Amino acid sequence: MANPAEARPSERRRTPRQKSFLRGMIYFNNRRSVADCLIRDISPFGARLIFSDAVTTPDVLDLYIPQKEQTLRAQVIWRVGHEVGVAFPQAIHPEPATAAASDLADRVTKLEAEVAALKRALKKLTSGSDSDLA
Repeated sequence: MANPAEARPSERRRTPRQKSFLRGMIYFNNRRSVADCLIRDISPFGARLIFSDAVTTPDVLDLYIPQKEQTLRAQVIWRVGHEVGVAFPQAIHPEPATAAASDLADRVTKLEAEVAALKRALKKLTSGSDSDLA
């Protein structure tokens, strides 16, 4: 007999999900349709949603978490009864966002150094220009 733990989707996850008891709302059909759900576990890469009634959802939806004041785009990965497993596609490639933030930080540092150099040059010009204007 196969080990039941081997068949569980959680075994394939990159990071374990944290157990939760968060209220959620899903929006779909250009936010014209809404359904309440319970977020039973969540990670930066996905979540397991439980609905009180059977809900037919599209493959892509927006998950709003009121307690966190956060809306996440979600891709439905599986459906079983009143439960839906979703993945957060924006979390699949976190490196580019980190790289962009790093590039932005480098750019800010360079610009701050340039501003400081310009201030020094301006100070030299204004302190030396008093005698030039006379």
